[in-house]
Amino acid sequence: MDAPLATPCNIQICEVTCDSFRIMWDMPPEDTARATHFFIDLSRKENRDPNRFKHRDVPTKLVAKAVPLPMAVRGHWFLSPRTEYCVAVQTAVRQSDGDYLVSEWSPVVEFCTGDYAMEHLQQLLDKASGPAGRLLRFSVFYRNQHPEYFDYVRRECGGLMRPAMKDTSGSHGSPINGKLQGVFFSCNTEFDTGLPPKDSPYGPLRFHIPAGVLLNPNTCLYFADFYCMYTAYHYVVLVLAPVGTEGDHFCRTRLPRLDLASNPFLTYTAPQSQGEEPVYCHASDVILEVLFTEPVHVDQGSVEQISGHHQLMSLTTANAKKDPSCKVCNISVGR
Repeated sequence: MDAPLATPCNIQICEVTCDSFRIMWDMPPEDTARATHFFIDLSRKENRDPNRFKHRDVPTKLVAKAVPLPMAVRGHWFLSPRTEYCVAVQTAVRQSDGDYLVSEWSPVVEFCTGDYAMEHLQQLLDKASGPAGRLLRFSVFYRNQHPEYFDYVRRECGGLMRPAMKDTSGSHGSPINGKLQGVFFSCNTEFDTGLPPKDSPYGPLRFHIPAGVLLNPNTCLYFADFYCMYTAYHYVVLVLAPVGTEGDHFCRTRLPRLDLASNPFLTYTAPQSQGEEPVYCHASDVILEVLFTEPVHVDQGSVEQISGHHQLMSLTTANAKKDPSCKVCNISVGR
């Protein structure tokens, strides 16, 4: 009768990305020499079933022939970015009758997958470029809020609209979610008037600021996300970070940088001759959400009542979840 296999121990997870990781563990040399297969029990932490499957129930995608450790585990079909997982391993020897001699399951180890890498964001950017539409001119960035917000800004913040942490709306793997602070602005205009829309779900007061205050040669423009919320409308999230600021340093290694003068979403064109003004344009067929990473003083613009209706807050994108079935704005990170 074959000697039993030792229980794998000292499980270690390394080289974690948004869709892969490497795993290794300790086992006696004699087990290393005779093991023919490894079984990987991988599940989302929140859905953890304390009764782990036995080796006959292991999905094929989580069975591997024994290889030198650490072993790579990869696949977008079962790994999602920024998700907590539990993992345990079992070693096995396939016997002549086709059955397996297996070890006990190792202790469970928890880990969290990473954000989208630059290559994944480039895929999103490429997908967003097609639906962006033609460029339309605009002259102001704007931000809608309730009267209480602007009262608080003036009373408690010395007139500064201070950056707030980006929420979890949009793509789950976007590197800015919960990690980058900023002040959100819009710049989309209505096709027939060239002006900002009359309605807003964010509040009846609108702060306007000249486009050139935020978008100029001293700011860097980055692409951060492309998503929808089970509707026909698609959103593109951009980051404007003044050169050399903390926000700029954060984005530089995490987000694709866009050419201010030539990109599908938001452009600045310098004056071509003396006396001319810069030209600012936005994409016509996507809704832009522009995160400016520095404080903005209300005295740099003006606050006015919108002429339209204040819409329901349910129409906002606050913490909105991306439609995972949309073929327009989803990518396969494991390709």
